[in-house]
Amino acid sequence: MSSTLLRSAAWSQAWAVVRILTAIVGIAAVIAQLVRTVSNAEAATTEYGHQIGTVIANFLSFFTIQSNVAAAVTLTIAAILFWTRHARTDVEPRWFAVLLACVTTYMVITGIVYNLLLRGIQLPQGETVAWSNEVMHVAVPIVLVLDLFLAPRRRALPWRAVWIIVIYPIAWVVYTLVRGPLVTSPANGEPYWYPYPFLNPHNPALQPPGYAGVAVYVVAIALAIIAVGLLVVWVGRRRASSRADRASQ
Repeated sequence: MSSTLLRSAAWSQAWAVVRILTAIVGIAAVIAQLVRTVSNAEAATTEYGHQIGTVIANFLSFFTIQSNVAAAVTLTIAAILFWTRHARTDVEPRWFAVLLACVTTYMVITGIVYNLLLRGIQLPQGETVAWSNEVMHVAVPIVLVLDLFLAPRRRALPWRAVWIIVIYPIAWVVYTLVRGPLVTSPANGEPYWYPYPFLNPHNPALQPPGYAGVAVYVVAIALAIIAVGLLVVWVGRRRASSRADRASQ
């Protein structure tokens, strides 16, 4: 795609529409899955299946759900910024560039982790909404990758922005590991609940077993987040540099 097209007002307008439509579809996917999850819990016949408050809290504790909601909010802000700013050819505000770098990294990691570690896990029939699952784990991550390379007005961020990117995942892991042993699973009454099997120290498939196995996955994913964050910042810096070089010619 030519750099001239990427700098055009028509492309900026078109990409703002892509962003807002992606936000709408992403939120619809989250809501569809939430409705299915709550409906399944209400229909459960076990004594553990009626803890709707816990079911909703667990649903909102998934990294996938949080990152998709964050992506939808960020893409909506992006479209609003474009439609309300007078100088539509200006680069992104710095605060927004950091926010966008964060959610881009999180959505790429969501797509990678799901498709490499979780896609093959069989869940009970009717537990997930198929189209919603694909939107949250495939479609939205792909749009955020395209956004990284095709969206107009990218701002160069300093390399230290990567450390801002990793703050939320670290906080989420701490929250998950602290909360896990304090929650009774609504599905089966186990005295713990973790959103993903690789964070569950009771998972017999972990190698090494227990928290040592959890630590292996946490470190591996942390390194992946740093690597993706560096890539996101690098692409933004390179695109901004190319734009500056063209402006000086």
